[in-house]
Order: sequence, then C-alpha cells, then structure tokens
Amino acid sequence: MQQFLEFVANHPMLFAALGLVTVLLIINLITGMDKSAIDPHQATTMINQEDALVVDVRPMTDFSAGHVINAINIPINGLKNQLNRLEKHRNKPIIVACRSGTQSGSVCKQLRKEGFEKVFNLKGGILAWQGANLPISRKNK
Repeated sequence: MQQFLEFVANHPMLFAALGLVTVLLIINLITGMDKSAIDPHQATTMINQEDALVVDVRPMTDFSAGHVINAINIPINGLKNQLNRLEKHRNKPIIVACRSGTQSGSVCKQLRKEGFEKVFNLKGGILAWQGANLPISRKNK
C-alpha cells in the first residue's frame, strides 16, 4: 500500500489519466448496452413465432454471398432512400443484421426515430448466425 501511495504522489498525471479512462469505460459500458440486441437463437424464435422480418444492411455483394433466409437487403448507405420498403412491416418485429453486429445498432436507432417500435439488433451479426450453424441462403429476393 505504501508503494501505491508513493506511486500516486510521484505520478499524479498518470493516476488522473487512469481514473479518467476507468470512468469513461464504465460510462461506455452503461450507455452502450443495447437492450434490444438478440442472439441468433432468439432471432430464429422471433422469425418463426412472430413472423419477424430480417433486414440485412450489408453491401449487396456480401448479402449475395450468404444471408438469413427470406432477409431483405437494404445497404446501410441507402437506408434513408429505401425506408418505404419497410413501411408495410411497421407493426412486425424487424431484426437488423450486419456482418458483426456493430453497424446494425445505429440502423436500429435510426429506425426507432422513424417510428418503428419493434426493432432488434442481431448480436454478433451474420458471423454469429453462421457460428451458430443456422442456415443461410444465397438467393436474392
């Protein structure tokens, strides 16, 4: 304990930086927790029981290489222009998927701002879907 106090006294800037980084990490963990994120198995249950729509926001080339069966592709860079494609699904659960689950979180927020209430992020994205040995399709809708 004596060495710790001596270190703090000799290096106050390093100790302050450590404290700042710790606080920022805690804030990031608390605010970054997406309560609407679902894992692949929860997604299959939602697809089968609630007729959820899967929206894949990856580029068309990635989508063509393999996607969730019956998913529709709306690339993230063209989302605003193609929101009308989702209008008829407004009252259904919508599961948003990307490659790893990071970009789809921002799309979920954007869809909620547009009035879609039942929007879920596929945690881990298509990589987690494939990692769970769930089926993929290469047919384009």
